Amino acid sequence: METRTGPTSSSAVPSSYDPSRFPAFAVTVDIVILTMSGSTLNVLLVRRGEAPFQGMWAIPGGFKRPTETLDEAARRELSEETGVDAASLLSQFGAYGDPGRDPRMSVVTVAYLAVLRDVGELVAGTDAAEAAIVPVADVLTERLDLAFDHERIVRDAIERVRVELEITGIATAFVGTAFTLAELRAVYEAIWGVQLDAANFRRSVVADEGWVIPTGRRTRPGAAGGRPAELFRAGRAWSRGGPVHRVARPGGRDRNR
Repeated sequence: METRTGPTSSSAVPSSYDPSRFPAFAVTVDIVILTMSGSTLNVLLVRRGEAPFQGMWAIPGGFKRPTETLDEAARRELSEETGVDAASLLSQFGAYGDPGRDPRMSVVTVAYLAVLRDVGELVAGTDAAEAAIVPVADVLTERLDLAFDHERIVRDAIERVRVELEITGIATAFVGTAFTLAELRAVYEAIWGVQLDAANFRRSVVADEGWVIPTGRRTRPGAAGGRPAELFRAGRAWSRGGPVHRVARPGGRDRNR
């Protein structure tokens, strides 16, 4: 039997194909890295060490290499520019290719969302002069100017997370393997920008044993005294959605149910 090697007729490049007929453009990856610090939602930014936009804050990212996939490029840039080697969640959420978004050339970027429970020590590298964790509110209220169209990308990432809180288990990516209900509630409050009733929240996540499971342990006693908070772990129910949903009140305020 004859063994055929090389590209098949369906995958071979037509002899008449001329790639020079099409304008060249580059592909980059940019990563919006979110993490919680107490009750504050933060984003990881790098200060650009070279032009364009030298000295301005930006989300980590860079050019995709020809030999790597988009996911590989995102993981590499995450490590090279911030020293972060892993994320609880790393997923694509959008693509941006408006003309002029990069003054160097036509650039299409694929945006990723990363969620970290613990950022650890940040180490700026490659073309980043500095890496830091800043409150998301500083970006959304434009107290901090970002390079390129990165403010738009951060806004889109936050909108994506706000939706996913209701339909996925993304909330558990922000907390440790053992967490208090107050820590979990703080994730919803920070991302949705609301204040949730503690008793209602507890009923929502504890009523069904599939959401949170008691570990039998408690936090260490605090300096102010009082009974240490109970620690929970995530149950299997998070794989089918989230237990808390936004309900708009008259006047625009939200409550949980």
